Amino acid sequence: MLGLTDDATSRIPAASFQLEPENAVGYFRCLHSVVTTHGIPLSFYRDRHSIFQRNDPHWTIAEELAGHQLPTHVGRALEELGIQQIPAYSPQAKGRIERLWRTFQDRLISELRLAQVCTLEHANRVLQTFLPDFERRFAVPPAASVSDFRPLPRRFDLDRCLSFRYQRIVAPDHTVSWAGEIFQLPPLSSARRFAGKVVELSHQLDGSLRFYLGPTLLLTQPRPLRELAEPKPAVLSSTLKRDANRPRIYTLGGRPALAAVT
Repeated sequence: MLGLTDDATSRIPAASFQLEPENAVGYFRCLHSVVTTHGIPLSFYRDRHSIFQRNDPHWTIAEELAGHQLPTHVGRALEELGIQQIPAYSPQAKGRIERLWRTFQDRLISELRLAQVCTLEHANRVLQTFLPDFERRFAVPPAASVSDFRPLPRRFDLDRCLSFRYQRIVAPDHTVSWAGEIFQLPPLSSARRFAGKVVELSHQLDGSLRFYLGPTLLLTQPRPLRELAEPKPAVLSSTLKRDANRPRIYTLGGRPALAAVT
């Protein structure tokens, strides 16, 4: 279950069950629900998970020239929405949301058991019934009546913002490669060509892969939305482990020779 809580009122503006573990798709769905229902929040208090921020030491040449690492997909979406990100640096800093999850693990699990839930759809229906009753019991009125949720600008493309976005260079034959596939882009209405230009691929929550040249939509293709799993480290056999622990002997040219026998 992924969800968000309003720090001022302890209400739950978005929450849902999913079969996958915690991932960017789930947070995109939560953000979409919050923005379309309540508006754009002022700030987002989060942990330092790699879904929200870059935790790797790798810098590309473009990042070194820019002086900062490129954000993650969710981090980039939060920046485009103008949401301030406040990372938590201690378990105690996340005490409120952790206490909420403990309450859910007690009360919500009992509700799911009483409803004899056995499917994802049934679990989400029970959740949407449970949340209003939970808020009626535990939500508090805000200290100020002014809401910090801002309305979404009328021409803002929320679906494009809350998507996985990639940049590709158009080949001379007006094709673009992505995830092992080659896509033929349609010609523009004008006579000008766009070979060599950078197009943006937007893999959206509805399962559509959209190709943009600036604000212009060039092509839409149906592609199921699923994040690539992190590669698991290879399990070394006992023989490989023994060979890996042997010291290496290098020639004068720097090439590895036979492993030393110990």
